[in-house]
Amino acid sequence: MQTLNPRRLGRINKRLDSHFHGQVKAVLEEDCLVLTGELDRWEDAVKAGQLAVKGLGFRGFVNKVRTGSPVPPMVLPERQDRDLEGRRPDVLIIGGGVIGCAAARELSRYSLDILLVEKEHDLAMHASGRNDGMIHPGIDLFRGTRKYLYNKRGNPMYDKLARELGVPFKRTGQYLCFSGPLMFPFLSLTRLYWKFQGIPGVKVIGKKELRRREPGLKADITQALFFPSAGVICPFDLTIALGENAVENGAEISLETAVTEMETQGGRIIRVKTNRGALYPRAVINAAGVFADEVAAMAGDQFYSIHPRRGTNIILDKKAGSLLPKGIASRIVLVGRGKPASLKKPSHTKGGGVVRTVFGNTLVGPDAVETPEREDFATRRESINASFAKFQQTVPALSPAQIITYFTGIRAAAYEEDFILCRGRRCSNLVHAGGIQSPGLTAAPAIALETARLVREILLAQGRNVEIKADFNPVRKPIPRTADLGDQERQRLIEGNPDYGLILCRCEEVSRGEILEALRRPVPCDTLDGVKRRVRPGSGRCQGAFCGPLILELIAKEKGLPLEGVTKSGPGSAILRGALG
Repeated sequence: MQTLNPRRLGRINKRLDSHFHGQVKAVLEEDCLVLTGELDRWEDAVKAGQLAVKGLGFRGFVNKVRTGSPVPPMVLPERQDRDLEGRRPDVLIIGGGVIGCAAARELSRYSLDILLVEKEHDLAMHASGRNDGMIHPGIDLFRGTRKYLYNKRGNPMYDKLARELGVPFKRTGQYLCFSGPLMFPFLSLTRLYWKFQGIPGVKVIGKKELRRREPGLKADITQALFFPSAGVICPFDLTIALGENAVENGAEISLETAVTEMETQGGRIIRVKTNRGALYPRAVINAAGVFADEVAAMAGDQFYSIHPRRGTNIILDKKAGSLLPKGIASRIVLVGRGKPASLKKPSHTKGGGVVRTVFGNTLVGPDAVETPEREDFATRRESINASFAKFQQTVPALSPAQIITYFTGIRAAAYEEDFILCRGRRCSNLVHAGGIQSPGLTAAPAIALETARLVREILLAQGRNVEIKADFNPVRKPIPRTADLGDQERQRLIEGNPDYGLILCRCEEVSRGEILEALRRPVPCDTLDGVKRRVRPGSGRCQGAFCGPLILELIAKEKGLPLEGVTKSGPGSAILRGALG
């Protein structure tokens, strides 16, 4: 069991007293530091938590400080049935984001009964579908953290993983830009640091070469560090592909299924209550994102708290201009005593950048704002304005006229600012994958390997034989993208199926055949946004103004629904009110 020196506990409380005048107090409960008290504002409660964990020295912090404003509860599905009543899966995975789906796919290699439950109407509806899709090289990570370890392991796995799943992936590289002629010798010396960090192939790029590669960067940028291991992928494309491949290999995914209660006995989860019936799993994986700490509390195993952090990204038109970056560009401003921010300890913020996506759009952002609301996906003018002002300092050609849409995601940050990846402390058949914020997408395949190892360990201890399946197939057949095909390939595809010759979405050149294929995949899809996530109709300049009605009609016909029964993104998002005609 971890211990905390009484003198250090006293220093923590002294630090808290100096800021909050006795309104909050840190106490040690078992192996966890717990913060109690009451403050007026959520921001102050977060500040208190960050002060408490500073120099804590061990993992385990729960923030129980109450605030004047009530925190909105989790939005539960409308669906109520008993379809899952009595199910006894070997493994129950809670959460249909990239971590949960990657774990399901990895475990589907074995002869196990796997059930993944997701409270939303589709996969990748929260953070896994609301990020910039960057595969990080690990610039701002530090040895000894789980972020560093699993980012380092996960990054090189993406070339093979993307090929197996048929998901577009590009190693675009990342430019970390600097100003000032005196920086060049220093940047050359930092290559020793990057080598020590295990980041391969880092180069120093001078002004002339940088202008040739990225002519749109601001004139005062005189050099850059180039990290070739950085890349981009579509995060919801990847998450859905992982889920589909898991289902193809025998796993089951139950959507609109929320965990509401757990029963434990002898330090073990024996019953999990959902809105669709009670489950009796052998092992449970907690991959519930911003609700991971609440799931941990249900199991009587909470030793971390999530403080949600909102970030907004801006998407620009593909035709925004040749002066926007071809890869990933971000800029470092000198801080402190002239030390680049990337070499200092994390400041609990998100630097963001300008990213060219795998589909050719440019993405700007995100920002980072603490919020008590775990499902607050609204976009705010101040976030958009602040991001544009910030990144125009790197890419002057950015213009609000180029914006076609924007989106907001909520990061599941733990106060330790590191991943929580381990077996339960008080619950023997639980695995936590919590606090997975950036670079969680990069780390996902490596986290899945470790999660599967921990689950096998649990099952073997219970006497459950865990064997690799001889017929496991890691290859998923992707939906053909007619826009990416050459003339001859497209002609052959159309000859085999004329639906691929009928273009419904002109902006993205998406055919009727692609949309029908999306509606017939292993993971159910019956919404406009679900089709958009899979094959991109409505992702262009018009944002579905022209193709939306055509796709709505196609969904209704394919799924046997009335037109008014087709939704934008699941229950509560009806598009039409009442029957037509």
